[in-house]
Amino acid sequence: MSAEDLEKYETEMELQLYREYRDVVGLFSYVVETERRFYLTNSVDVQVRSADNGEVYFEVTMSDAWVWDMYRPARFVKNVRVVTFKDVNVEELAKTELEVPSDKPGFSG
Repeated sequence: MSAEDLEKYETEMELQLYREYRDVVGLFSYVVETERRFYLTNSVDVQVRSADNGEVYFEVTMSDAWVWDMYRPARFVKNVRVVTFKDVNVEELAKTELEVPSDKPGFSG
């Protein structure tokens, strides 16, 4: 496989992942970003913990999640637990921004 073939394959995989994201984002309530992954989830809990040496870390638990990772064969996950010393970003999705209007003016279908 040439470098060009590999690049084309990765581009197609990323496009496929984006399309899947677009199709499922309306099913979820939260976006969670960690250093390594991006998740969509309906339940998230972030706990701030202290290690024995005084360092602070985050324990994030999620249920009913979708993982942005093009190399995973299954992106839907029942339960996720992440432990990280890096930042964690949690945002609640606004449902009104995600819904497609059902009645568009001038459209009959």
